[in-house]
Amino acid sequence: MMRSAGDLLSCHLFSNPRNATHPNPNPNSRFLSPTGRIGRKKSSRPFKDFYGEWVDALRSTLLPLLRHSMSAALVDHPVAHRGLLGGGAMVSSSDLLSTHAHALHAHFQAYFQALDLAAHHDVSQLLSPDWRNPLETPFLWLGDFHPAVLPTLLRSFLHPPADEPRRSLPFALAWTSPSRDLTARIDQIERGLRLIVPALASRLRDAQASFLEAAAAEWAANRGKEVGSLPPAKNVDGASRAQLEELASVFLDANRLRRSVLAEIVEVLDVYQAALYLEALAQFVVGFRDPELLHDFEQCRMPPSPPGSA
Repeated sequence: MMRSAGDLLSCHLFSNPRNATHPNPNPNSRFLSPTGRIGRKKSSRPFKDFYGEWVDALRSTLLPLLRHSMSAALVDHPVAHRGLLGGGAMVSSSDLLSTHAHALHAHFQAYFQALDLAAHHDVSQLLSPDWRNPLETPFLWLGDFHPAVLPTLLRSFLHPPADEPRRSLPFALAWTSPSRDLTARIDQIERGLRLIVPALASRLRDAQASFLEAAAAEWAANRGKEVGSLPPAKNVDGASRAQLEELASVFLDANRLRRSVLAEIVEVLDVYQAALYLEALAQFVVGFRDPELLHDFEQCRMPPSPPGSA
């Protein structure tokens, strides 16, 4: 069962990191513990390759299918379809829309699971993702998009700008009378984020400081033992192992927070709201990979030509 943001706050994120239990991967598994990367070869398949394929599937397959089902939706707008992923039955006219919205949500959840696996193998490639483009970088927090993006995007539907184009029925009515469950859930999520995010940031700072201290101590202890060479990487293993594990633990908690927030939001949306929200979230992600947008951004960053230059 997916734990809520409230459960994370009370049961995990403020517990003693040394007492937190994280299942150790099978040593025979292709995914090694984060400390296992020291002195070992990296995976032959970097996470950036998976991410490129994941975004391509989102852009070329899942988003077009969702939009096709949205354009084919009937004009009527039943209001009883709360809980897209719940057990309630959908009327036949919204089955296709529900199926494609569910598939897109599952695509995001599969991505979060892949992030967890990659963190077990080599958390450094996620904490310092140099493969992200300059448009994505300002939105990143602990390896991926900041979880506050999710409720902020949802609020943009509840308080749209006055000049926003009006959608056709049934989607034009999707946000006219949001349920109390929806508004209460957004408030609950945002309150939780205001507590959880600073706690994770503090844990990250402490883990980074401890790692640097341990690595420096190991480096100093082994310096000069091998004349004319640097201390071997294996000597850094001992003191820094726990710190690397804690860095991975912080990342996993941040990723679990993103996953939980998205699931909680989708849970309280009806099928039309979920389709609109997930469409916007998918477009937000794939939009950063738009070649034309990237080109325009790079042009804006270029320094102006000096006077008189051809």
